Amino acid sequence: MLTHPQIWAALDRLAERYGLSASGLARKAGLDATSFNRSKRTSPDGRHRWPSTESISKVLTATGASLDEFMRLIQPMPEPPRATIPLVGLAQAGAGRLFTEDGMPTGGAGWEEVEFPDLSGEKVFAIEVSGDSMLPLYRDGDVLIVSPTASVRKGDRVVVRTNDGEVMAKEVKRRTAKSVELLSLNPEHEDRVLPLRDLAWMARVMWARQ
Repeated sequence: MLTHPQIWAALDRLAERYGLSASGLARKAGLDATSFNRSKRTSPDGRHRWPSTESISKVLTATGASLDEFMRLIQPMPEPPRATIPLVGLAQAGAGRLFTEDGMPTGGAGWEEVEFPDLSGEKVFAIEVSGDSMLPLYRDGDVLIVSPTASVRKGDRVVVRTNDGEVMAKEVKRRTAKSVELLSLNPEHEDRVLPLRDLAWMARVMWARQ
């Protein structure tokens, strides 16, 4: 059974995870800045006030967090051990020498490291966002944790690198045996249809640190 303190604590944890205050999380979701203030969580006569499902949906959309992620924050598990994973800037990710043929980091020059919870052997690396191509979902300086080995389905957000070195972050609209249709996260940037033969790799966004 979900309790009033659990739901509000989960929103507070989600805000903290993305480097936001409760009011900052509300603003990012397009809500009134005071929506998640502690004073709003109980009415003057002592009754509990609950965040609406619409508010939670807007928060998840604005942060890119999944419903599973939010549910885990309601009853958090012990913090997993932390590890370092390779980090590269989005602008540098087009350099072929940085990746193996299956999209994994080669390591060495050009790569830095970032601390992140150990993902139990999951093959991941981090990309630091630069520019405005991923607005409004991801901002300049945000760090995306991606996996080139994770399965990709419709609606997943992905980072794609083409054989000629172009790197982009999109949402998967449709995938066939010959091509993949990609929706732009920023409406000012065009959607793309890419033949699979032109893809060097496609990595699913597993996490975003904002």
